[in-house]
Amino acid sequence: MTKSAKEFLNKIFPDGEICFAETDPEFKELFCDFAFDEVMQTAGLNDKTRFLAILAALTGSQTLDAYREMLPAALRLGVLPEQVKEMLYQATAYLGYGKVFSFLKATNEVLTAMGICMPLAGKKTAEKQNRAKAGEQIQVEIFGEGMRGFSESGKGESGHINLWLSANCFGDYYTRAGLTIQEREMITFCFLMAQGGCEPQLIAHAKGNMNVGNDKHFLVCVVSQCLPYIGYPRSLNALRCIDEAAK
Repeated sequence: MTKSAKEFLNKIFPDGEICFAETDPEFKELFCDFAFDEVMQTAGLNDKTRFLAILAALTGSQTLDAYREMLPAALRLGVLPEQVKEMLYQATAYLGYGKVFSFLKATNEVLTAMGICMPLAGKKTAEKQNRAKAGEQIQVEIFGEGMRGFSESGKGESGHINLWLSANCFGDYYTRAGLTIQEREMITFCFLMAQGGCEPQLIAHAKGNMNVGNDKHFLVCVVSQCLPYIGYPRSLNALRCIDEAAK
């Protein structure tokens, strides 16, 4: 294993608790040299951003065991418990409760084992009576003035979905404290990238990321950082979506 990979591995797993160290030492070396040396030298992200993206990508790809392994590492490197919780709450809008359930349960188990008392402090800012308008304002900030009036723009039998997007997806989750709008757009990009089959939404949120300051270079770094955890096919799809969004 390279010196850089060893040093970083000791930093995030000080007790040597990484999987496969004894049963698959060659695989461990291959993965760690790539993920914890080569990738990190190329993907210029700080540790906090890097691991928030990794956790979001692991959630999006539904890889619970790997998420459980990486969560303590993320917390050691400065990702806050409330940021992890906010990431998972927001994932519900993009993945659904059924896919978030086991990740939230595992997170609570890890935090409890670390002596962190729950529930954590509340982060709610929008109220029931104004959540649609508050969410629509977030949509305007991310996607532009064309979203003004979106919550009331739905027509026909599915018209309520537009209202739900503003009130629930953006009003209930994006308005919460704990993560910046840039961090929220980044994790949404990671959810969509990792689960696959969401290319139209991925292009839209790549544009949204760029609109809030997460430029093309930043997004390429996020994809590069997540590649060891989600594989080449979905990473290449994400890069194509970034290029499309940047046109």
